[in-house]
Amino acid sequence: MNKQPFGKMADGTPVDLYSLKNKNGIQVDITPYGATVVRLITPDKNGALGDVALGFETLDGYLKDEPYFGAVVGRYGNRIAKGRFKIDGHEYKLAVNNGENSLHGGLKGFDKHVWQAKEVPGSDKAALELTMTSPDGDEGYPGKLDVKVTYTLTDNNELYLDYWASPDKDTVVNLTNHTYFNLAGQGQGDVLGHEMQLFAEKFTPVDKGLIPTGELRPVEGTPFDFRKPKVIGDRINADEEQIKLGGGYDHNYVVDGQPGVMRRAARVREPKTGRVLEVLTVEPGVQFYTGNFLDGTLTGKGGKVYPKRSGFCLETQHFPDSPNQPKFPTTLVKAGAVYQTSTIWRFSTE
Repeated sequence: MNKQPFGKMADGTPVDLYSLKNKNGIQVDITPYGATVVRLITPDKNGALGDVALGFETLDGYLKDEPYFGAVVGRYGNRIAKGRFKIDGHEYKLAVNNGENSLHGGLKGFDKHVWQAKEVPGSDKAALELTMTSPDGDEGYPGKLDVKVTYTLTDNNELYLDYWASPDKDTVVNLTNHTYFNLAGQGQGDVLGHEMQLFAEKFTPVDKGLIPTGELRPVEGTPFDFRKPKVIGDRINADEEQIKLGGGYDHNYVVDGQPGVMRRAARVREPKTGRVLEVLTVEPGVQFYTGNFLDGTLTGKGGKVYPKRSGFCLETQHFPDSPNQPKFPTTLVKAGAVYQTSTIWRFSTE
């Protein structure tokens, strides 16, 4: 692992960039600002290295209004309807930043904080631990919340994302990483030719505000069926209500199997480069998002412009709006209890 300067905050606080590398040439660059994955360099089927994560060259790009490139989002990843929820009959009102809803923690979520970074020693892996404390009342959420995220890169070409949090009051927590992937290489056009497989028989349909209706709908017979590998672009513009509401794919899938057990959520292959990404998680859901709101106004690394659908996200998570949906798995974390979750990104070629 090595460290280098990445930029400065408006108040002069210096922010670094940490590089984790393994013996196979895979490299992950992480900045403590937002606990953000800045670069993700992996080999293609011919051994050529390429960066498969959208992002910016310097800290300045992340300080502007940008779509959560590579960041850890919280205190609650995804949407909470009307920015309100109740715990024990007491209503909490959150910062609203997505129409009438709260998205990814509000106006200043975890993606806009400088975390404390610490290298974790290990002989066969490179690991970076990032910590922060969210104060009681932060963005409207109850309780002081201590948070830790550890990125671990192994020589098996796996990046582990391990999340830990503990509050001093009952609160809700849902942490995830918001990396936009393009396995052809960042800035190399759209992702519509990628082959996507999602290990999910159901998804959670949404209303016009992209809030789940509460239904767990079978994917069979819909454009949302990725149980067998399908090209992302084949049905992304289908004449179908949910596709129209999301502007493409922007939906939570119910991952097959038992929540709490590490299992596959997704497998993606890019045909030209042969790069393969597998996503494994203990979470009950994964948000598949196809960069529908990218519009070509952002210029990223290497001067590359990011047009619509130039990246996809696979955000492992509890379901959106769970605090208001009693039938969904709970996101309540009791005072003094510990929230823990893990996700693995596994890289290969074929």
